[in-house]
Amino acid sequence: MPHLTKHLTFLTAALCLAASAPASAQDAMTKRVAPCMACHGEAGKAASDGYYPRIAGKPAGYLYNQLVNFRDGRRKQYALMTYMVQHLSDDYLMEMATFFANQHPPYPPPQSVDVSKAVLERGRALVMDGDPGRNMPACIACHGNTLTGVAPSIPGLLGLPRDYINAQFGAWRDGARRAAAPDCMAQITKQLTTDEISAASAWLATQPVPKDYAPIAFGSVKLPIPCGSYGGNKP
Repeated sequence: MPHLTKHLTFLTAALCLAASAPASAQDAMTKRVAPCMACHGEAGKAASDGYYPRIAGKPAGYLYNQLVNFRDGRRKQYALMTYMVQHLSDDYLMEMATFFANQHPPYPPPQSVDVSKAVLERGRALVMDGDPGRNMPACIACHGNTLTGVAPSIPGLLGLPRDYINAQFGAWRDGARRAAAPDCMAQITKQLTTDEISAASAWLATQPVPKDYAPIAFGSVKLPIPCGSYGGNKP
């Protein structure tokens, strides 16, 4: 609790600083995103603890949607995020999202995970092929063949810590993380077993990040199964 109180005090001060009159547009943006970097690291490249996600280089539309989801109560995983953005306008959030989308610090090397080759292969199959027998699409169906995301609103899945990936699957399953309808990830996640989630997160965390990592253009992928029909669940 003392740590959380200290963190809130720092972020409150940073937010007040961001609202003060800036000397220039660049100064304004630097002040505006300073609270974000307290957790997400310099330029949004992620902290070393492996839980806070990298936000640098993600599609601006995706980052904006997540900020709005926190503000509007669709994401409830971390109350501090809601506290930070609950009074911010759409335009303000979009400027912040665009700033981080344009940051491209280098990625760390992939994680090493203590799992068997069989588990990694199961994870690879789920990510790349899905499970046609259960009417479950592959991750690449939405996130792109290279798993680098799709502009403007679908994030890449590489370069993320395994703990963070597991936490997001859990949040989708438990309803702590939601999206505007049709909430495809929530539907897909509810079909996955705990072992399948663990396998997928292990394989994703061990994949190298290409040097030219960037979201591909919208229209480059086509979802083979209409969102809302996974496992027979209609919207």
